[in-house]
This record gives sequence, C-alpha cells and structure tokens, in this order.
Amino acid sequence: MQFRTLDLFAGIGGIRLGFEKNGFKTVFSNDYEEHCKQTYDLNFKHCTLDTRDLNSLTPAELPDFDFMLAGFPCQPFSIAGHRQGFSDKKGRGNLFFKMATILKEKKPTGFLLENVRNLEGHDKGNTMKVILKTLDELGYHTKYKVLNSMKHGGLPQNRERIFIIGFKEKKYIDKFEFPSEIPLKKSFRDLLEKNVDAKYYYNDKPLYPRLKDDVKSFDTVYQWRRKYVRENKSGVCPTLTANMGLGGHNVPIILDKKGIRKLTPKECFNLQGFPKSYKLPDLADSKLYVQAGNSVSVPVIKRIAKQILKAVQ
Repeated sequence: MQFRTLDLFAGIGGIRLGFEKNGFKTVFSNDYEEHCKQTYDLNFKHCTLDTRDLNSLTPAELPDFDFMLAGFPCQPFSIAGHRQGFSDKKGRGNLFFKMATILKEKKPTGFLLENVRNLEGHDKGNTMKVILKTLDELGYHTKYKVLNSMKHGGLPQNRERIFIIGFKEKKYIDKFEFPSEIPLKKSFRDLLEKNVDAKYYYNDKPLYPRLKDDVKSFDTVYQWRRKYVRENKSGVCPTLTANMGLGGHNVPIILDKKGIRKLTPKECFNLQGFPKSYKLPDLADSKLYVQAGNSVSVPVIKRIAKQILKAVQ
C-alpha cells in the first residue's frame, strides 16, 4: 500500500522529499509564501504548491490522506522570535488549531509535526502541554523527541529540531522508534562549491578589516554577529536560520584559498541535505537564504519516514 501525505507549511518541500524517498505519495501541498512556490514548483511537477491561506480552506476541500506532514510556523515559538506562542499577533500560533481541525475531520492514520527545539520549553512547558493534550483529545497517541542534524542526519550542521509523531492506533506508536544517532563522517568542506562568484567574498568589502584577524582556520565556520566574530565547532556549520537572508549578519563565513567569504545559497541547501539534483530558481540570494534556513534537514526526515513505515507495516 502506498501511503498518501498532506504536505502543510511545505516551504520548499524538504519534508516531502524525505517521505517520497520512502515511497509515500504527496496528494496536496500548501504554503502561503509565493517565493517558495517558485522553488517548489521547479522541483515537483506533480502536486505543485497551493498558496492559499490555510485558514481559508475547509477540511472538506482537502483530498483524503493517510499522514499529515507539517513543519508548522515556528516564529511564534522560536528563541529568535518574540516567543508569543498561541497569542502571536499574526495568528501563526493558531495555525496549530487549524491543523487540529483537519485531523479531527479527516482522521488520518498519523502525522509528523516539526518545530524549533524551544517549543518544548516555551511558556514554561505550557505550549507543549496544550499541543499534546489537543492531539490526545483527537484520539492520537504521540511521541516527541529533539533530533540534531549533526547526530541523526549525518550532516555537518548543528541543528536541533523537535519532532512530534502521532498515530491513531496505539500499536503503531508502541512500535515506532525515533532514529538513533549515527556517526558524522562529513565536514562542511565536503559540501562546498568549487567555483564561487566573487560577490560572496569579503576581501574588498567594508567588513573585511573586522573579519581578517579572527577568520583564520580552514576547518571552522564563523559568523559575524553584528559586533564580533563568532567561531563555531570545528568542521560543523552552526544552525542555518531564516534571518540569514535579512541583513546577512547570520550567513556563515568561511576561509578558502581565495580569501574570506560567506556560504553560497547552494551550499546552504547542501548543508540541509538537499539532493544534487535539486534546482534553485532565479531568485535574489536573500530569498534563497531564507528558504534554506526555514527548511528541514532532508536526511533526518528520510530516517523518520523510514521508522514510520516500519511501525505501520
């Protein structure tokens, strides 16, 4: 049997990729971000991105599906955001309850929800309590865990995200186990491009004098933090964030034979584990950085999808 998935807050399709690698079939995908549609539709010919506001859609308008996949908006819960949670002024926190309505009406076999690590401790743990209680009242048995792309995805990126798995049937959640840790065999240098455009180099730019004395190792990824250079763990990139594209102060910086430069958008996609065949549209770099930072690490999702499949078979 081929399981059907509903891809919500789909972004650029990272969760979809991980599930389709395990034989799942996408029957609907939605994200209100128009720029994501350019990237998504360039890479997925079947079931392209629907960009209507999810709140405007009724469950009856959605096709039947077996699993809901949702990297639901993390800004209301993020350390980097204002931590407003369910009271988020833009209404993003309430999108969780929209998902709950869809689960209530459509009653799929299960779901995968993904969010920032901080969700667990947000509002002294109350946000998580409400989420789990809501899912329990809908008849779903759940497990959640924080996974790191560096430890669970074989990617040289220190990225922690929380994953909540739910099944209607208790026997499935009893069988389900999150992926175990695997050794990291790659350095960020294995994922770099060969010929990088001069525009990514700082050598003749105003920031260069502030960087030159601190950015000295070929094996380290650095970040400019508005006033100082931050050095990260050897061989590993820090968490890629959405605000890399907003002002650029968070775009990781490296040293290569030509000088000091920032990572390219393609390299950021590589660090999220997107396949080489994945195409980037002709968009401003700032938009591509946001997309990479907002996405998921595909190998982590692929391993979770495999475990879900194991549990239901």
